[in-house]
Amino acid sequence: MASRSLSAGRLTLRSMVSAEPWTVRGCGYPNLLATGEVCDGDSIHDRQHPHDLFMELTATYDRPLTRGVRWEVYGGPAGEPALGLPGFPHRLSAMANPIAPIAHHWLDSTHVSFGVVTTGVYTSRWKLEASAFNGREPDADRTDIDLAPLDSFSARLSIAPTTHLVVQASAGRLREAEEGIGTLPRSDVTRVTASGAYYRSLSTRRTWATTVAMGINAGDEFTPAGVFAATTGAGLIESTLAVNGTHTYFGRLEFAQKPADDLHAHEYGVQVFTVAKVQGGYTYSFRPWNGFRSSVGVTASASFVPHELAARYEGRIAPGVGVFVNLQPSGRATDALEAEAARLNRMR
Repeated sequence: MASRSLSAGRLTLRSMVSAEPWTVRGCGYPNLLATGEVCDGDSIHDRQHPHDLFMELTATYDRPLTRGVRWEVYGGPAGEPALGLPGFPHRLSAMANPIAPIAHHWLDSTHVSFGVVTTGVYTSRWKLEASAFNGREPDADRTDIDLAPLDSFSARLSIAPTTHLVVQASAGRLREAEEGIGTLPRSDVTRVTASGAYYRSLSTRRTWATTVAMGINAGDEFTPAGVFAATTGAGLIESTLAVNGTHTYFGRLEFAQKPADDLHAHEYGVQVFTVAKVQGGYTYSFRPWNGFRSSVGVTASASFVPHELAARYEGRIAPGVGVFVNLQPSGRATDALEAEAARLNRMR
């Protein structure tokens, strides 16, 4: 990120890239009940797809309008429209958790959109913004930029009733959002979301962040069995507690309504299943060394499915475990990252 004064305002350039096109191989890492996007000619299920190389390439211009009110315009070939809460990799309540939510495609899947323009006005307590963007999901080539017409639209209102709480409500119409399988056409999606994010320091050594969110998708589902109208919902509550800069505890509870076709239970036709997942984990951070801080973590989960799907998951409760490592800048660089994450949670 680079920022400087320009005329009566401020210009900010932002870029963000991901190594996941090379570190997450195939159609994604194992993640029971996760669905969304297409790989190798079929829809992805029980895996989380890798992020694209270019996650953000944007510019923002911000300037005062009147006393206490500012105007902002934001856009670029890769960025985040005014729809939903901040993406899961950037939420303070989820930054220690490397696993994507199964509710991702109901809440924050547009956090990487290839083509977006957003404008809005805001104060220290509220922000109102609207976007025109490319709502199509990226293709299986994770190293390119999949530009397309900016024919999707959204609006979002964020309010901070206290210094510790931000709530948002947003809605959008995503044109040709989901890729069809084989010769099936793309489908449009209407999405509505609402969320609340709470963050505070419990002491000089403890910080706590929690997010509660709900999302609804409505649109036509194109399947080999035919086309049908589907309205589905998903929600989550997630929380992170950081202690002494060394110990971090995180957890997530979520549910999602998923069409049988998304879970590859094609024999159930147009039926929609309600699935759920609970996950928790712990991260231990070592002392900084040569400007970097490393950490190791563990996570465990339980996925809950209805009896119709029990045979596919060897029971109605399917366990999962994981081990991970993390490397990040230490000292002032880490402080800057945390401050920026807090700004995003406040303003988005």
